Amino acid sequence: MNKTVLDAGTTWSKIIEYNKNELQNTIGEYLVKSDAGKNYYILPSAVLKTLDLQFDAMTGHMSEKFIYDKSKYTNEIIALTKGVKNLEKDALILDLGSRDAKWVRFSGGKFKDLDWNTACASSTGATIEMLLKFYNVSAAQLECSKEKYNITCGIFGLERIMDDIAKGASPECAISKFIHGIAFNTWNFAKKADKIYLSGGFCENKCFVDSLSLYCTPVKLGRFVLCEGIL
Repeated sequence: MNKTVLDAGTTWSKIIEYNKNELQNTIGEYLVKSDAGKNYYILPSAVLKTLDLQFDAMTGHMSEKFIYDKSKYTNEIIALTKGVKNLEKDALILDLGSRDAKWVRFSGGKFKDLDWNTACASSTGATIEMLLKFYNVSAAQLECSKEKYNITCGIFGLERIMDDIAKGASPECAISKFIHGIAFNTWNFAKKADKIYLSGGFCENKCFVDSLSLYCTPVKLGRFVLCEGIL
């Protein structure tokens, strides 16, 4: 199988190149790993849109630009469902990105139900990235906070962050409380599952994973689950 697949997210896009190296000259700087004949790339979606690339299969909110053949497109929920491998027969898999959250649940090894939230989870990941840039804070500097903001959406947390910082709190402390609030909302959205298999960029945010760990057992699947589920 010599194919290239795309998960085009709002902020970041993920690409897997199977058994070939044609993208090395174009986006080699965004290569994150090579394993078992597969090259894995993560690059800004803004950069991806400037490139003239062809894909054999795709999913994701920003993939419209690359859909010349609609048969090549896979719905994100279907990609998420097919992308998970070797889990327990009873499992909940949640994909949390920059603009939405979605989960699928299996019972007895068979699909049971799902939910897809494009409102309350809107912009959570993108908002965190903007906050880190604005306050010149690295995600690695953030530690899990025992306190949290009771927020319903990423946008609504901005006022709380600015108020706390104006009162003397450090940006790191305020952003950590914001992330804890997102983790708490995520757990509630996922039906308060005892274990959550986590897909998406939040897998790399230790503060978020540690915050989620206060409520359940998170298992990180990484950022390429949807890509793996396309073919």
